[in-house]
Amino acid sequence: MIKQTILFDLDDTLIHCNKYFDIVVEQFADQMEMWFHTYHIPVAEIKNKQAQIDLDRVLQSGFAPDHFPESFVETYDYFSDLTGRIKDTDEIERLMELGRGVYGHSIEPYPFMMETLNELQAAGHVLHLYTGGEPIIQMRKVTEAGLLPFFAGRIHVARHKTVDFLEALIVDQGLDRKSTWMIGNSLRTDVTPALKAGIHSIFMPAIQEWSFNNIEVDAEPQGAYLTLTTLKDIPEAIQRYYSDPTI
Repeated sequence: MIKQTILFDLDDTLIHCNKYFDIVVEQFADQMEMWFHTYHIPVAEIKNKQAQIDLDRVLQSGFAPDHFPESFVETYDYFSDLTGRIKDTDEIERLMELGRGVYGHSIEPYPFMMETLNELQAAGHVLHLYTGGEPIIQMRKVTEAGLLPFFAGRIHVARHKTVDFLEALIVDQGLDRKSTWMIGNSLRTDVTPALKAGIHSIFMPAIQEWSFNNIEVDAEPQGAYLTLTTLKDIPEAIQRYYSDPTI
């Protein structure tokens, strides 16, 4: 088998991410319910409004580090205006601190992360990390997860993971599309751009998924398009594809 180039997403592909955001959103909703309890606003309504604002901010500005805490403040502003409750600068600062706290969580690898990367590297495949977010935040995760030995010099961080960005990465790195794979949990930023760029893709559904990532795939695969549920199946799946490309 020709040695492959394999691009891995980071968050919710190699390490846990969404569950920490979910925890902080629950804390935010509890805080809001306490402040607005006399107005009898359902917690679900608060969470839905924050999710809508958060999604809109990501679509507009990508994964800017402040968009998440700012979605808390914008939700707070919305319900303050709706109810007539007086806004408090200390409460606003409390929400910003709460939202920013999500970026300080400890790193928790997905099962079989190290074993899978070791196996792929030992087989001679070239591994790249292609992740979305703020470079400082993402590099902290890479370092703490012990991923530098696998990806050093081949780490690509984008504020917006788009078809254009992936296309430029493929051209800049001189990658052979017939032997290049994108592996990630996002149908929006991993799978669809990969298929549109004419490379192979492996979809790894996240344990806890964010609505941003759930879209209809509107690209026709020109190579492999596989769905796997565990990292440990990746080496065999790639090997099997070259034994029988019709799978």
